[in-house]
Amino acid sequence: MDAAEADHPPRRRRSRLVTAVFLLLVLAVAGWSAPVLLGFDTANRGTIALVATLQYAVPAGAALTVLGLALRRWLSTLLVGLLTAVLAVLVLPRAIPDSPTPAQGSPLRVLSVNLFFGRADAAQVVRLVREGEVDVLSLQELTPEAVTALDRAGLERLLPHRVLRSGPGAEGTGIASRLPLRELALARPSALAQPSALIDLPGRRDVEFVAVHPLYPMGPGTAEVWARELDELPRPNGEGGPPRVLAGDFNATLDHSPLRALLGTGYEDAAEVTGGGLVPTWGTGWFPRVTIDHVLTSGGLVAQAYSVHDVPGSDHRAILAHLVVPD
Repeated sequence: MDAAEADHPPRRRRSRLVTAVFLLLVLAVAGWSAPVLLGFDTANRGTIALVATLQYAVPAGAALTVLGLALRRWLSTLLVGLLTAVLAVLVLPRAIPDSPTPAQGSPLRVLSVNLFFGRADAAQVVRLVREGEVDVLSLQELTPEAVTALDRAGLERLLPHRVLRSGPGAEGTGIASRLPLRELALARPSALAQPSALIDLPGRRDVEFVAVHPLYPMGPGTAEVWARELDELPRPNGEGGPPRVLAGDFNATLDHSPLRALLGTGYEDAAEVTGGGLVPTWGTGWFPRVTIDHVLTSGGLVAQAYSVHDVPGSDHRAILAHLVVPD
């Protein structure tokens, strides 16, 4: 037996090893996609966390498809290619702005900030309010100390009308407004405060506003509470009712079925409408950055612009939406 023949068994072993590793990677992408595609994304906190990172499965699947073509592993490449195509159809439209909708009416600029147990830089929050000419501010994880720091930095002068439900740790949430408001009770009782108000706009139409913060699905038993609180968020008003804005930290991406179901009732996501739906708003430590803060609108409100801003001291980024309330 010559040297070339003797080398065949090691080559075959290497080929089988490459095939096995590649197939494992393909199965990993399939497992990544399964909770959304098969409808068990809310099964537990593990599947909820996995689904939060689904947007990253698209480039991972695309890279595997190219690798599979180079390795000539046709069947497994076909599988991962089809999966990637399905995920791309689900995810990528969020980065494509909708056709502009002409709208005349009252402007409404909405800012949402998670203060990370009240530790966020109060001066930066107030700076965003001032420079963004914000009309209504949704504050999550609002502590009494954070209220004091924000007002010391000038928030009360800019947004004097408010419904604040401050509390220890992550419990507190608040609404601060440049415009007069009247407190409502639109959200059901929840683990974390979710206050609501009717914003008195200069035009003919007022707007209902809910500061959203369902329980984060991170501890034992929290997944069920998270799903229930998302499901219990108020639906849009019927024809003739006031428009509504839900703004805050939803602890959910647009891939989670409870949030998709909420959007299916008639809300629009301002980030998705304006092409910013894949811009991450939260990320800390080893976990990938994900998009869990949202401004949802209903009742004909038009999202004209959307942006994301860093806030020192917080694990979230602030989100700013420029809306128009048609007359």
